Order: sequence, then C-alpha cells, then structure tokens
Amino acid sequence: MPEVRLGDLLVSLYDLFGWGLSEIGLNPSAVSILQKLVAAFILTNFCLLTPLLTIWLERKVSARFQDRLGPNRVGPFGLFQGFADIVKLITKEDITPAGADKTVFNIGPVIAVASVVGIWAVIPFTSTMVGTDINVGILYSVAVGAIGTLAIMMGGWASNNKYALLGSFRTVAQLVSYEVPMIIALLIPTLLAGSMSMNTIVQEQQVWFVVAAPIAALLFLISSIAEVGRAPFDLLEAESEIVAGFHVEYTGMKFGVWMLAEFLHAFTICALTAVVFLGGWRGPWVDQYPLLGVVYFLIKTYFVSMIMLWIRVTVPRVRIDQMNDLNWKFLVPLSLVALVVTALVDKSIPVDFSIGSRSLILFLANMLIVVATLFVLRRVSRKEQAAQSELQAEVNSV
Repeated sequence: MPEVRLGDLLVSLYDLFGWGLSEIGLNPSAVSILQKLVAAFILTNFCLLTPLLTIWLERKVSARFQDRLGPNRVGPFGLFQGFADIVKLITKEDITPAGADKTVFNIGPVIAVASVVGIWAVIPFTSTMVGTDINVGILYSVAVGAIGTLAIMMGGWASNNKYALLGSFRTVAQLVSYEVPMIIALLIPTLLAGSMSMNTIVQEQQVWFVVAAPIAALLFLISSIAEVGRAPFDLLEAESEIVAGFHVEYTGMKFGVWMLAEFLHAFTICALTAVVFLGGWRGPWVDQYPLLGVVYFLIKTYFVSMIMLWIRVTVPRVRIDQMNDLNWKFLVPLSLVALVVTALVDKSIPVDFSIGSRSLILFLANMLIVVATLFVLRRVSRKEQAAQSELQAEVNSV
C-alpha cells in the first residue's frame, strides 16, 4: 500500500469539495509547504487539546476510586472544568523571580511541551495517517523525548532558587536512570519487527507484541511512569518535601504549561505503548475502513491511560532508595535478561513456523524468565531476612 502523508489526505479533502489547492494557482513547492503547515497545525492542536480530556477523565475516575463525585459543576458532568482552570491560570499574576535568567526561565516550559509534541510526528494513527514514517521512529521518539530533560534543567537553573535547582537535579537523575530499562525494553519489539519504523512495527503485529514479550511491555510501562514522574514515583510532590520540585518559582500560565507537558507526556507514553505492544491501529475491518484505525488506536491508548491512572490512585508512593533499588537492582537486569533470551529464542525458531506458534514460544520463554526471577527474589529476600535477624540478635545481646 503506498504511503500517504497526513498533508496529502488534507489535500484530497480539499479536492473532494471542489476547491483543491491545484486550482488556487500555487506552485508545487508552495502547495507542499502549505500541506506541511496544515498537517502540523492539526497535529499540534490535537496534542495541546488532548490533555483537557485526559485531565477530566483522570479527575472523574480517580474520584470514583476515592468515593467522590469529581468535577460536576462547570458544564455537563464537569466537562468544562479544564477550561475554567485555564482561565484561572491566565488571570493569575505572572511573577519572575529577582535574579532569574528571564529568557531561559520563560523558554523552559515551552521546550518541555515541544519535546513531547515532537514525538507525535512519528506516531501512526492509521497505516497512512502519520506525520512522517521515518525508518528510525523508535530512536527518534527516545531522542526527542530526552530534550525534556534539558527543559527541566533550564527551569531549575534559571529560577535562581537553590531548592528548584536541587529539584531539577533529582528529577533529571530519575529520568535518566529509568530511561535505561525503557530503552532496553523498546529494543525487544524492534528486534521482533526487524525495524525501528513505528508503522512497520504495527504492521508486524499480527499477534500483539504484548503476547510475545509481556515482560518488555511491563518494563516499558513501569519505567515510563517513573520517567514521567507520576505516582508512585512522584517523589518531588511528597508531603515531606520542602518545595514542589523544579517549578516552584513558576506561577500562572507558565506553571500551567509545565502541567500541560506532564499530562501530555503521560498520554504520549500511553500512545507509544499502544503502538509498540498493542498493535496500534490494527483491528477488525481496518483494511475495508481505514479510519477505524484511528478509533482502535485511541481506544488502546486510553486503555493504557486508565491502567496508569489505576496505578496512580492505588499504589503508595515509594521512597527514593526504593526507587533507585527498583531500577538498578531489578528493572535493568531483568530487561537485559529479557532482551538476550528473546533474541536467542527468536533466532532459534524455524522460519516455517506460523506467527501464532512463534508468539506462543516467546510467551513461554517469558514465563520461564518470570519463574526464574521469582525464585531469585525469594532467595534474596530470605538472605535479607536472615541478615536482619542476626543484626537484631546482636542488638538485643548488647
């Protein structure tokens, strides 16, 4: 099937209504530029408006978890609560701290949002509706998403506040640490698909990769939650902290832009999970009705978003030492083992095996890794309990 860009689809819609761009008298280069501008405008606005719905859903669902009603005053079912919050933030006083680097201070939240919006350029909504289907889409998403780390450092350093700077150090350390298992987990579906292209990865998922590589999917989700900084890894927002992280000096709409970047980043992680592990736009009757791919993609994305929300409202916040131990002593070794085992098993499966058989064999290999991991964790736990018992006995003897 020939690839069709999002801009090309828009031009086809223009032609459908009888006032195509070719009839305006523009030269081909101007038409191409206009296509890209219109496509970028639509995609950017989708990214900027999506958090409004996501925030409303999180408020309503988390309220049900906590036996509350959630927003129910502003508009039907509280749908306009997000717009009310925007108006409140816009009308708040915009304060810039004395001694702050104003240019860097103001551009930090903009870069944070831009780094997340840039990831959507390679996320396919359907087989033909994609910003740009580059052959290194996975690498691009990781690289562009890492620019947000620079924005956090800019915000903390430019605030001229030592607590904001320390908060940015801790946040960046958390992000960089959990990027290691996240990237290793992304290598597994890349290995199974034989390509870094997002569209190719989706097309290769006749059986979802979450079946063939459930450990990779779980590792990617956990490390992504930690990278976004949401509960239970939201240490900077803990009640015991002195200030609320690197954006403590931000007020008004600048603070709102930081929150926009956080919620949009979380939704983008859900979209990447849907694309890489849940088949993306694949589903019944997509070949006959391609626009169904958008529906399937959004359903899977919001499904992952609800799982992330479920974790947020049920799992208690971890300590900083527990977070580091979880990453370096568990997630990183497990991701390396899963990558090596998946590569060896995938290469040892005969070529004439069906997709279902290959997925089943890979799934069983993952289950063996789970059993081995539980066995190792049990032994480590027993050793730690024995060491604690000996220490307690020494203390009692003294």
